[in-house]
Amino acid sequence: MDASDFREPLDSPRNLPDHAAMNVAISEAALKTLKTSADLVDGGFVAADQVTDLDAVFARYATAIPPALARLIAHPGDPIARQFVPDLRELDVSPEERTDPVGDHVHSPIKGIVHRYPDRVLLMPTLTCAVYCRFCFRRETVGSDGGLSADEIAAALGYIAATPAIWEVILTGGDPLVLSARRIGEIIAALDRIPHVKVIRLHSRVPVAAPERIDAGLIAALKQTRKAVYVGIHCNHAAELTIEAVAACARLANAGIPLLAQSVLLKGVNDTAEDLENLFRALVAARVKPYYLHQLDYAPGTGHFRVPLEQGLALVQALRGRVSGLALPTYILDIPGGAGKVPADSGHLSPEGDGTYIVREPVTRDSANGRHTYPPSAPAE
Repeated sequence: MDASDFREPLDSPRNLPDHAAMNVAISEAALKTLKTSADLVDGGFVAADQVTDLDAVFARYATAIPPALARLIAHPGDPIARQFVPDLRELDVSPEERTDPVGDHVHSPIKGIVHRYPDRVLLMPTLTCAVYCRFCFRRETVGSDGGLSADEIAAALGYIAATPAIWEVILTGGDPLVLSARRIGEIIAALDRIPHVKVIRLHSRVPVAAPERIDAGLIAALKQTRKAVYVGIHCNHAAELTIEAVAACARLANAGIPLLAQSVLLKGVNDTAEDLENLFRALVAARVKPYYLHQLDYAPGTGHFRVPLEQGLALVQALRGRVSGLALPTYILDIPGGAGKVPADSGHLSPEGDGTYIVREPVTRDSANGRHTYPPSAPAE
């Protein structure tokens, strides 16, 4: 068995030509999920002399690269490697970065629930992911054993049932689709019994990270409701949309489940108009609607991924007229600290002329009259 057994055909429409054409030596290590420094050395993704220095990164942040993504890595600096292979720069923390950049903890009335907006909540049954992104805004919590017990899930569902304003429940975490079909089905069925919940959304990397998990059992679990069910797929680069990933999306779409995509604007991954055009076109061709393009949150050790806001605005402007409106997501800024999301290319932002912006909350909820400075200042001790 050699590398050619794992690469997609060079004429595959789902891979960028320059990526697909690379002569990559994929080792047998790419047949398993890579979780340790030894795994990455064996797979050829990290040099042996880097291990000692990288131990501190492994100790602080979870690592897992499943086979579907590991075999896409062409070289250490490519867009796939940058997203998932640990990097020493993750230990460089700037003063404005924060362990809870979007205010999950502030808006968590009960374990497993984040309630930032009146009509929707996040339900977080697990903190485990199929793959751990090096830029994740929840990187300080995911990968732990902090998933919900049966009693805690019951309490979280009780909170939802007791709050009539909740119209939409978004399962996230962690990645809810790493749970067994049985557990997912139980949660979906419980939400189906709450009359005021009308929409159930699941955010996941699984369709691109472990597409084989999107099987008949999982789809049956998602269908255990009369509510509207949506799956939001996290995908940042067109190369992630392999034949297998597109087939997983097709299984969901063919089952009548609408698909959305969330992407993060990342330096060295998708920070050109061509990168974004390729990504959004590939998503739409796979029957996935690009929903949000996120400005990177201020999580610790993510500065080497950050694209300046003014560059992001210019990229989004360059895409208008270049791609169909169907392929244009909303460029979104999550106000640091938990004040909510605003479209970055809207009247919610006012440039100050020195590289900073004043951001106005969509609904004023704090004592600063809903005005925030971006980039943010260092959080108070």
